[in-house]
Amino acid sequence: MNGLPRQTWLSIGGSTELRRLKWIAILAPVVFLAALEGLRHLVYPSLFRSWPGYLLLGGVVLIGTLFFAETIFTVIGRMQARLAQQNQELLALHEAGLAITSQLDLETVLQKVVDEARELVGARYGALSLLSEEGSMEAFLSSGLDPEECARLGPVPVEHGMLRSVLTDGEPIRTPDLTKDPRSVGFPPGHPIMHSLLAVPIRSHGRILGSLYLTEKEDAPEFDAADEARLTRFATQAALAIENARLHRRVQALAIAEERERIAREMHDSLAQVLGYVNTKAQAAQELLRAGQDERAAAQIGQLAQAARDAYADVRENILGLRTSLDRERGFLDTLRDYLQRWQDQSGVAVTLAVHPADVTDLQLSPLAELQLLRIIQEALANVRKHAAATQATVVIDGTSRWIEVTIADNGAGFDPATIGRSDFPRFGLATMRERAQSVGGTLDIDAAPGRGTRVIARLPVETVLVGRDGSVLGIVPPAEQDGGAHAGRDR
Repeated sequence: MNGLPRQTWLSIGGSTELRRLKWIAILAPVVFLAALEGLRHLVYPSLFRSWPGYLLLGGVVLIGTLFFAETIFTVIGRMQARLAQQNQELLALHEAGLAITSQLDLETVLQKVVDEARELVGARYGALSLLSEEGSMEAFLSSGLDPEECARLGPVPVEHGMLRSVLTDGEPIRTPDLTKDPRSVGFPPGHPIMHSLLAVPIRSHGRILGSLYLTEKEDAPEFDAADEARLTRFATQAALAIENARLHRRVQALAIAEERERIAREMHDSLAQVLGYVNTKAQAAQELLRAGQDERAAAQIGQLAQAARDAYADVRENILGLRTSLDRERGFLDTLRDYLQRWQDQSGVAVTLAVHPADVTDLQLSPLAELQLLRIIQEALANVRKHAAATQATVVIDGTSRWIEVTIADNGAGFDPATIGRSDFPRFGLATMRERAQSVGGTLDIDAAPGRGTRVIARLPVETVLVGRDGSVLGIVPPAEQDGGAHAGRDR
C-alpha cells in the first residue's frame, strides 16, 4: 500500500472533499437564513407580518432545506460511489497480489503475474519479460495466446523495439496505437493485431527486474491513467513475489547442497568404518590361514561376511531413504506412511504411525523443516534396525499450535546415553539428528535406558498460516513471532 500515490490516499480518505463539504454544511444555512432576514426586513417588511407572509417564509425555508439536503446527499453519493469503485479496484489488486505471492516456484509466479495483470486491467493480451541478475533476458511469458498462436510467432524480439524500451528506459509506455509508434518494430508474421498498449517496468530496490506488457483494452479503445496507476501498483507486488520466488530457489539450492554434503559425510564415515573393519578381519583371516589355524580363520571370515551383509542392509536402507522425496502435492504424512511401509518390509521390524489430532493432514512445517524431519525419522529407524534388536517401533506425531513433536520409540535393548562418548556419536547418528533439528529451530532429545528401549523426541516449530474468510492464504507467521521467540513448553 506504500506505493499508492498521495492523491489516491486523499480520495480514499476523502479528507479534502469532506472538509469542503463540512464548511458548505455550516455556511450554506447561515447564508440562506441571512438572505431571508435581509429580504424580510429590507425588501418587503410588511409581507412577513401576516399569515400569508409566514406561510411564504415557511415554504421558502422548506424548499431551501430540501434543495440543501439533495445537494449534500448528491455529493455524498458521488463520494461513496467513487470510494466503492476504488475499494473494488483495491480488492482486485489485493486478490491478484495474493494469487502471485502464494506461489514459490519462479515459473509459476511469472505466469501468475502476467495472467493476473491482464485480468486486473482488462486486457486481451499480456506478456512479461524477466531479466537475469546479470542483465540478460532470462524469461519471456505471454498470456491470452493459445499454444498454436505462440508456436506461429517463433522467438520473441525482446532485445529491441518497444519490449526492450521499457527495460532500458525504466519508464511506463501508454499509447492508443502501438503500430504508429516509431519504436514498434520486429513484429513477426502472423502476430495478432494489437493497437492499445500499456507497459510498466517491474522494480525492486531501484533495480529493474523485468516489464509487464498489456495490449488491446477490452472495454475501451485505449488504456487510461487509472489503468497505468493500477498496473504500476501491481508491478510492485509482482516484484516482491518474484524476489520471494528467487530467494526460495536459492534456499532450495543451498538446502540441496547442504543435504548432499551431509549425506556424503555420513556415507564416508559409515563406509570408512565398514571398510576399516573389513580390512582388519581380512588381514586377521590371512594370518590365521598362514598359521594353519583354520577354525579361527573361518570365524574371522564369518564375521567378515556378517559385516558385508550389514553393509548391504545399510546401503539398501540409504537408497530407500534417498528415493523417498517430498512432494508438495502429495503431502508429508502420505510420503511418511509409504516410507514406513517399505522400511517395515525391508527391515522385518513392525512399525506403526500415530498422528494426534487424528484429523491432521498438514503439519504446517516449512519445506526444509519437513525434509529434516523425514531424515531424522529415517536415521532413528536405522538405529532401531542396526542397534536395538527390536521387534516393534512406533512413530508418533503430536501437533500443537506452535510445535510439532515427533517420537520414534522401540521395544529393543536400549542403552545408557550417559555412557556414549563423542567417538560413538557417528555410530548412532545422534549428532547428525540434533544438527538437523537445530538447523530448523528445533530440538532433539534421547530417552533411553538398558532393557526398556529408546525414544528419540524431535520438536520442530510450525509456521502459522493466516487464512482469509474466503479460504485464501493471507500470509505465514514465523514461530519466533508467535510467542516472542520463547522456547515454551508443551502447548496443551
